[in-house]
Amino acid sequence: MNEPPHADLDRRSFLGLGLAGGAAALLGPALAAATPTGAPSLEEATLAGLQAELKAGRLTSAGLVRKYLARIHALDRKGPRLNAVIEVNPDAGAQAAALDRERAQGRFRGPLHGLPVLVKDNIDTADRMATTAGSLALEGARPPARDAFIVARLREAGAVLLGKTNLSEWANLRSTHSVSGWSGRGGLTRLPYALDRNPSGSSSGSGAAVAANLCCAAVGTETDGSIVSPASMCGIVGLKPTVGLLSRSGIIPLSHTQDTPGPMARRVRDAALLLSAMTGVDPRDPATLASKGRARPDYTAFLDPDGLRGARLGVARDLFGENRLVNLLMEGVLKRLQALGAVLVDPVPLASAAYEEAESTVLLYEFKADFQAYMAERDPGGPLPDMAALIAFNERQKDREMPYFGQELLLKAQAKGPLTDEAYLKALDRCRTLAGPGIDQALDQHRLDALVAPTGSPAWLTDLVNGDQGTASCATPAAVAGYPHLTVPAGFTLGLPVGLSFFGRAWSEPALLKLGYALEQATNARRPPRYLPTLRTS
Repeated sequence: MNEPPHADLDRRSFLGLGLAGGAAALLGPALAAATPTGAPSLEEATLAGLQAELKAGRLTSAGLVRKYLARIHALDRKGPRLNAVIEVNPDAGAQAAALDRERAQGRFRGPLHGLPVLVKDNIDTADRMATTAGSLALEGARPPARDAFIVARLREAGAVLLGKTNLSEWANLRSTHSVSGWSGRGGLTRLPYALDRNPSGSSSGSGAAVAANLCCAAVGTETDGSIVSPASMCGIVGLKPTVGLLSRSGIIPLSHTQDTPGPMARRVRDAALLLSAMTGVDPRDPATLASKGRARPDYTAFLDPDGLRGARLGVARDLFGENRLVNLLMEGVLKRLQALGAVLVDPVPLASAAYEEAESTVLLYEFKADFQAYMAERDPGGPLPDMAALIAFNERQKDREMPYFGQELLLKAQAKGPLTDEAYLKALDRCRTLAGPGIDQALDQHRLDALVAPTGSPAWLTDLVNGDQGTASCATPAAVAGYPHLTVPAGFTLGLPVGLSFFGRAWSEPALLKLGYALEQATNARRPPRYLPTLRTS
């Protein structure tokens, strides 16, 4: 069954100016329609669990695609109207059927064979889906001539590309008053736990889709917080890898020094499986050369339910923020870490304010340069060759592209000069001198395996008038350093998820996954969402 393209819906008819009334009441019938009687449930399904159903012949990949498309129709387009999936793949059913035939002929590609995944709408797919970063400016642009490297790797591993996820337009580097999870093409993504709250960004759709069981797993991208923040707020696992572990070629860029794709899943093992499938040295992304000999063929080999025993963890109190309920929750989590055998060094100073201004300068310079390079490769001589053309398009289409917030950051980026400017080089040097060395020094001084902190605050109320509310986040040190950062569900505050972050030195993904898996197995802190219209606090 081929689902009609998701873009057929008039997204802007429910951009987020009001909630879907009675979402909770509609949920039961919606889920019943998405899961026919006698069929295996998609609720909290794991990659291994679904693979077992496929191997046993109780399910086909084509049938699994139909079930996920039905669930997307029931929860994303109707019912709660999460708006997490910007477009479904019209060829997903055919891809799944081909993989079913391969399986019947004795060819098995691995743990992802026949399993549907979603990818963020800034990742190139050379098919009938668009790649737009959520912007109407790219709807008419020449489609990518080839898959992003990580997409090609997923296809080789046997994954079915189910569709593209919505995002904060241009990965949230557009306005100083932006609304995370909103894009001109896709509208507003809602938090599955409370529909009037924000899933954060920029991988908003990937986080919400995974939380709502609209896919087996998803791929997001991060420059600073764009995987780990929505993962935390959506109650799922998110891994921002070391820059260079996964290729960025074929991904609409912000910053070649900080950008990376990464897995988003409901369980740590699923994130490890997805990560394993996407690694590889890519000549089109020189940063991946450093991964040779460091990337692991199977990251699940490091998962150990007793993995916290004897681990030395530094508590980065500087990154805790001021949310009383989050900090109370974290004190309980820290005690649980100790009960599981971890040794805590508390506190370990790790401030990020010393280089945040420099990071902003670097991102603005690199966004301008990297965007132009990407468009020159994708659509040479096309209608959107550079940042100036994008700004002009937004002005012409301001009723559709700027109904709530402007493009102040695009204007700041356009005002920057080339990457030879002294201001850029000084800012880049400051980031490189302080971020990575600061983490390394803390780890070395205290003989630590990783640093821990709350990933951020719970989800804020979506505010289309004033934009996002400032909240605490521990993402910046690892983001600026280009180091790995894993968030796992840690618990809830008043019904809203909060994640615990583990981050460490470059290429330490095996250690972080081991630690996060041990906590996950001991606590099982994730709970599926209930799609409440608003948060019930009494």
